[in-house]
Amino acid sequence: MSVATDTSFTHFTRTAERAANQVISAYSTSFGLACRLLGSRHRQHVRNIYALVRVADELVDGVTAEAGLSYQEQCNALTHFIDETHRAVQLGYSSDLIIHAFAQTARTARIDHSLIDPFFDSMRMDLGEHSAAPAAPLRFDADAHEGYVHGSAEVVGLMCLRVFMRDEKMDDVDTTALEYGAGRLGAAFQNINFLRDLADDTTRLGRSYLGTSDHLEDQDRMEWVGTIRAQLDDANAVIPLLPPDARAAVRSASALFQALTDRIEQTTVDELYRSRVRVPDAVKAGLAARAVASTWMELHR
Repeated sequence: MSVATDTSFTHFTRTAERAANQVISAYSTSFGLACRLLGSRHRQHVRNIYALVRVADELVDGVTAEAGLSYQEQCNALTHFIDETHRAVQLGYSSDLIIHAFAQTARTARIDHSLIDPFFDSMRMDLGEHSAAPAAPLRFDADAHEGYVHGSAEVVGLMCLRVFMRDEKMDDVDTTALEYGAGRLGAAFQNINFLRDLADDTTRLGRSYLGTSDHLEDQDRMEWVGTIRAQLDDANAVIPLLPPDARAAVRSASALFQALTDRIEQTTVDELYRSRVRVPDAVKAGLAARAVASTWMELHR
């Protein structure tokens, strides 16, 4: 009986992992490419994290609204998703495939409430749950921006770091450096996406994440470009401290967002409000190849 139960659980978990893989395939070619560069012991875990984060993000970014849910029903749907995630991490099982896959990763990599709760706090901010007038346009001042970025992006970087370092022994100095770098990389990714998504965020969602008035100016854009470059530099500095089978993937992702930053620097604000900046697939492939080559040379000096 116990063997059959174990086999059934394993089969269910593999099915959940395949569902998580479908999410990343459907929503992000960039992160999908970077994940393929991860060592096999990390790859599925990072996909499981991405899938949970993406489903939660879609929940608050219009899917529930387009499904016809009222504002309160949208809040209730998020609360249900949060409660089920906590329950699954505690028990090791959920009938929700995406949450079940994440729970396996969380339990393996010791991803706990200190990282999960801030993420969901940011998702609640997207719905305006703590706003006096949630239906009104949401504008994030500097403090709200910092809190939102920590929850929506920095802790996701820290989740991935726990996956990478779960079998490693590090001293306190290197651990602190890695945690700082992971947070800075997550923040850079999020700030770049805020600039890329100006049109959708302001027009469809009625949100302004960058602490500005109604309209971003070119001077603001350049200041954010400078902030992002500093964040990427800090993250890149600690990549050599990562396990070898994680470095190429992180380098590839960082290089992609550096390329996006370069393109944003050459794009006016008015253009950003009209269209989303992208990097062609051929360029992405080249960046990934260079990341692999750079890591190989680093390891064989």
